Amino acid sequence: MKAKEKGIKISRILYMIFIIALILVALKLYEQFEEKNFNDFVRTEYNLYASEFKRDSQVKYSNHNSYQIKSATPNDAMFYKEVAVTPNTPYKVTCMVKTQDVKTLKEVSNAGAHISIADTVEKSNSITGTNDWQKLEFIFNSKNRTSVKLGFRLGSYDDNCIGEAWFSDFTIESGKQPQDTNWNFACFVFTNTNVSIEKNGVKEQIQLAMTSTDIVDMRQNMARFKTSCAELSKGKMSVNYDFITIQEAITSLSYDNENGYYVAPENIQNLIQPYINSKNYDHIFVCLRLGDNEHQKDIPVYDWIGLGGMDYLGIGFSNIRLPNSDRNYTYKYDAQLNTFPEEVFIHEFLHSLERNAKEYGLERPQLHDYAQYGYQEQRLVGLRKWYEDYMNCNIKTSSGYVGLAPKVYKLKPNHEEDFLNSYKIEEFKEPNNIIEKLKQIVLKAFENVTVITKKKEGNSI
Repeated sequence: MKAKEKGIKISRILYMIFIIALILVALKLYEQFEEKNFNDFVRTEYNLYASEFKRDSQVKYSNHNSYQIKSATPNDAMFYKEVAVTPNTPYKVTCMVKTQDVKTLKEVSNAGAHISIADTVEKSNSITGTNDWQKLEFIFNSKNRTSVKLGFRLGSYDDNCIGEAWFSDFTIESGKQPQDTNWNFACFVFTNTNVSIEKNGVKEQIQLAMTSTDIVDMRQNMARFKTSCAELSKGKMSVNYDFITIQEAITSLSYDNENGYYVAPENIQNLIQPYINSKNYDHIFVCLRLGDNEHQKDIPVYDWIGLGGMDYLGIGFSNIRLPNSDRNYTYKYDAQLNTFPEEVFIHEFLHSLERNAKEYGLERPQLHDYAQYGYQEQRLVGLRKWYEDYMNCNIKTSSGYVGLAPKVYKLKPNHEEDFLNSYKIEEFKEPNNIIEKLKQIVLKAFENVTVITKKKEGNSI
């Protein structure tokens, strides 16, 4: 009898050990699951296996484990989720971000920890360096899309990063597209340029400065631009603008084989961001000088006086290059020589409207194809008639009239005010209790966890 009781006790002890061991194994598995659980996010990176993705239970902003990306070597790494969206609707995505020693590969870069739409250049502001938790916000418009891949990223579409970034507390909400056609412009006039460039393989430091005549010309052109936009569009749009003179020099330029040197948003971001933060702008002009009268300090550019179609955090962005001499009449009104000096401003802004029309799926002619439709530059007024017909969908063809659709003037960049009566979407909901977590574990057990890597093509991954 005693032997039997002893055997039962041993069995009970062994059973308890087995249960404890089972619990410990389950806890370990759950811990591993929690570390790797990315809640239906797809993990992607430019250099495969160069970055580490994990859920961090130690560095957290809230009760949920944060999402960590760690890149010991330069990489562009992101986790994203494909989200259904309603066409022509503004959306705002937010998250909390913490960074540690984030550095970009390029000296002048738009990379860092940020929110973006995969396969596009649409992104929020980027965070670099070491920073405690802060809120990051990304506003975009769905345009003609029915779904987008919303990503949380360490890197960018054209640069790589090293360092660590933690993301947490994701939200998404939809707003209402504004219906007004009043556009707010910022015209930044940079009076000084002090940059290092390369000519024929030799580095050269070039310093240039605008004259007071240059500044007066730009100011007068913006006033004429405001009037011309209303006149050319026949009242379909109106313009407000701020004329902002910046004495601090531009110290870096971007370069490509098609345009030569130019100003990209990242070259002047630190100088213009305080103004952008204080007011909702719909388009940005950057005026600068890239050469002097004697052509001894010219910065090489390839056949452009204005450069448009660029984007800064969803806002149209254009370069306006001054001629090498302030006696040139490109930007000067003269009844005998030039009665349309604001033409470059009109042209570059229309490039942004042209791009908007394309991205919203609206038919339109190419802005540079005026000759194919029978238009020619005219003395004194240049291509004014082309711009007027382009802006009013009044270009005659054998199949009818073409040009910009009237709705284009309402397709302005979205701002915070478009979310006053927003609708929150439960797209990034985290499991809140053990039942929801167990359900998620069971579902995950039947899924194949894959890492998808896409090769960079152009400006996307």
